[in-house]
Amino acid sequence: MFSARSCRYTKAMDTQAPLAFDLVIFDCDGVLIDSEIISLSMLIAELAERGVDVDLDYVSRNFLGRSYPTVMQTIRDQFGLDLPPEFEDHYRARLLSAFETDLKVMPGIRGVIDGLALPHCVATSSSPPRAEMSLRLTGLGDLVGPRLFTASMVANGKPAPDLFLHAARECGADPARCLVIEDSLTGIRAGLAAGMTVWRFTGGSHMAGRQLTQPPDATPHLVFDDFTCFLDLHPDFRGPK
Repeated sequence: MFSARSCRYTKAMDTQAPLAFDLVIFDCDGVLIDSEIISLSMLIAELAERGVDVDLDYVSRNFLGRSYPTVMQTIRDQFGLDLPPEFEDHYRARLLSAFETDLKVMPGIRGVIDGLALPHCVATSSSPPRAEMSLRLTGLGDLVGPRLFTASMVANGKPAPDLFLHAARECGADPARCLVIEDSLTGIRAGLAAGMTVWRFTGGSHMAGRQLTQPPDATPHLVFDDFTCFLDLHPDFRGPK
């Protein structure tokens, strides 16, 4: 365990990080916004009404960081349940309504984006309407603008590397000089597959009190749980002095 000012973080992978980064790619849900506990809890409740009994550990392990179509396919494969078309509309409507009242920006992230000297973008498995609404509700929409990339823009969502590679290409960055900030194992796998440096953020409320495993194929280069010290974790973040 190391410290930078009041920050505590863990170097999880014994590999040398690049000397410099050209782009920071943030995941959205569970990184920029504290949304995952809302969406996962609601999905658990919606599935329970249809006779599927799963808990937070299950949905975190199988659904976190994945697109909605992938989640639906997993439910079909594992439970033999083919949810009707109206399920998606009902779930999305209830979720967005909950976001209107309960969604919060991740503590410290506004200061990170305001102070970050490097170019940055967002790459998320969320649908464009959900991502845009989430960023608007939490006051981050103006900090992202056109640099919002969603799984709908590529053939294969996370854990495939397509989305991160697409974001790097659109931003004119070499993947080897990109830093990915992710919370889910699915996202970590995608960032590693893209040949990028991956840091795991574990400060979201959906991570609280849970034992966080990091299997060999989803081991990030660094793990941290507090954005208030993020800018002190790498010399490129604040720029030349």
